[in-house]
Amino acid sequence: MGAEQRWSRPARRHRPVRAGLVFAGIGVALCCVGVAGLGAWNVQVVTQASGPVRETADGFLRSVAAGDTDGAYDRLCADTRTRWSPIGFTSWVRTPPLVDDYEIVDVSVATSRGRPEGTVTVRLTRDTGGTEQRELSVIKESGGWRVCGDPY
Repeated sequence: MGAEQRWSRPARRHRPVRAGLVFAGIGVALCCVGVAGLGAWNVQVVTQASGPVRETADGFLRSVAAGDTDGAYDRLCADTRTRWSPIGFTSWVRTPPLVDDYEIVDVSVATSRGRPEGTVTVRLTRDTGGTEQRELSVIKESGGWRVCGDPY
């Protein structure tokens, strides 16, 4: 009689395409979860920022309308304060026609390069009776919100 054959496990069929699709599906699912998380974080940052952005603009404009140029200057961002000295800012704010009253029309907050930035649309009433609409840029700086750019 012949030699006995050794027992061997049946050959296992390899399915590389199926394995590749499974790994690709897992990768896509992880990406979707990451994008959803980033989107939720972005929405949270934007919705939480609209109140402080409005308050910052309101405080700045209240100071301007009351003639408190020091208070308004303190609410400016560092970049704007490098372009305006306190005396220059005071002269600019007190140049007629003066801001007599204001109304905040709209507040929008978005993120740019991962940082929240606000835009506040205001309707200014001048002491001559004329009105004009302006946009204030508000940025987060040093743990607080500041008016940036040429305020009005």
